[in-house]
Amino acid sequence: MLNPDRQIAIPFDTARLDRLMDDAGMDVLIATSKHNVQYLLGGHRAFFFDYMDAMGLSRYLPVLVYAKGAPDKAAYFGHRLENFQRENNPFWTPVQQCNNSGSIDTMQKAIEHIKKSGIKTKGIGPELSFLPADSAKVLRDAFPDAALSDSLFVLERLRSVKTPDELKKLKIASEAVIESMKAVIANHGPGATKAELTEALRREETNRGLTFEYCLITAGTSLNRAPSDQVWGKGDILSLDSGGNYHGYIGDLCRMAIHGEPDTELQDMLGDIEEIQRASMKPIKAGVMGSEVYASGEARLAKSKYHNNMHFLGHGMGLVSHEAPRLTSSGPVPYDDYDAKRPLETGMVISVETTLAHPKRGFIKLEDTVIVTDKGFDIYGEGARGWNRGGTAV
Repeated sequence: MLNPDRQIAIPFDTARLDRLMDDAGMDVLIATSKHNVQYLLGGHRAFFFDYMDAMGLSRYLPVLVYAKGAPDKAAYFGHRLENFQRENNPFWTPVQQCNNSGSIDTMQKAIEHIKKSGIKTKGIGPELSFLPADSAKVLRDAFPDAALSDSLFVLERLRSVKTPDELKKLKIASEAVIESMKAVIANHGPGATKAELTEALRREETNRGLTFEYCLITAGTSLNRAPSDQVWGKGDILSLDSGGNYHGYIGDLCRMAIHGEPDTELQDMLGDIEEIQRASMKPIKAGVMGSEVYASGEARLAKSKYHNNMHFLGHGMGLVSHEAPRLTSSGPVPYDDYDAKRPLETGMVISVETTLAHPKRGFIKLEDTVIVTDKGFDIYGEGARGWNRGGTAV
């Protein structure tokens, strides 16, 4: 859809957003998280505040206003330093004002726009988890009779089906993470510490155009996943579980390595995990109920001799880890299993992960990124699934 005033394509499905807002009783949506503002603006993210929001006596707060059924009244209010990016890549919103410096003045500008534009305010949908207390008070004081309800669900459902451009970014991120892991494993012989391996992975991901977010890492028989001075020694196994970010989209995968050759038991353990992963993927297809992913994965897990120490998890991926589709209500991140009872849609992204925390052999895991298609599924970053040998390039 084009913005009729500026002839710039609106980067999301306005009809879908209008329906979601109508179902939630929202007249106007107010997005204030960096990820949702990025989505609604079609990729814009303030580079100056990519790592830290605090500045001076306040903080950076992007505010995007969208009125149901009226994209011509949409507006974006940002920090003055965003004007440089806006000059290079204008926003689609008819109103765009980037002359603010803190959370209160930015929200005040948004409120002035809402009142001036005559937008209905019976139901207002802010992002409650991403709305500072001072801004929330300004908003509540301005509209004391309005019903304020969290827009998290509305925005999550809007993002649940990925566009081809989003999928391209996820594929780049996933494949770059795998290539980075392979390089780190190959370039380190026995004696490297977990901290050194994590720093090496950060450099590899950065050199491939990613923003390094984290590495959960284990070595030997330890189940501790934090970087430390622990050494990856001869004969030890290693797990690398890392998130690398490409233009906001997360590549989140886990692969295994070893210094030496895996014995029969280790091969059997990773082989079981691989079969559970494949079993969970098998039913994935547009139109299949989300619960089938868990039913298939957990059925295979129950047959494993290691099942007492195993865990399977499936969750959505995109701009946020653990976004829609929501497939379970018993995972480590609390939410309901909304999508378990609904059909999967083409373009949804699911991360499937199987973990074995063995008290004697250590931490063994695979995590994969799976894309729902009309005919089945695609896997992003499928390589290096077996026991990768450490130090082969040194």
